[in-house]
Amino acid sequence: MASFIVMERPASRSGAREFEAVRDGFHWLALLFPLFWFLFHRMWIEAVAVLVLGLGLGALMDYAGLDWLWPFSLAISLFAGFEAPALRVAAMRRAGWREWGAVEARDRDDAEQRYLEEVGTPETFVAVDPAHAVVPSGPARPGSGPALGLFSYPGSR
Repeated sequence: MASFIVMERPASRSGAREFEAVRDGFHWLALLFPLFWFLFHRMWIEAVAVLVLGLGLGALMDYAGLDWLWPFSLAISLFAGFEAPALRVAAMRRAGWREWGAVEARDRDDAEQRYLEEVGTPETFVAVDPAHAVVPSGPARPGSGPALGLFSYPGSR
């Protein structure tokens, strides 16, 4: 089971509640293509930082003859792979999102379902990514909640 950080956007004008589940863990695409991963997630500051560091290291290696600097390029990619979720959550906080909490789930859809069960199911829920929209199967059960995989509450599955 993976951990997901659930981020909520402040209430919109329509009253819709928007949220996004961010998987906490290593991201291979952020390791292999850090600049494009940051751009895809609209993390402009991080993308500019990766671009400037990459161009700076490349210039130092090519023009100054410091070929021994290649491990720093690898370190930047490793940092992006390991810290991508934390950087994404920080970027969402800067944009006004607030952290609701953490959820353990098998995948993103399951994380969104667990979030919806925990907060209830008002008529106006909007998933940020329409491809991962979750339609709740029924009303939330009172008294059920996260059990961290060790114990279950009465009335929970």
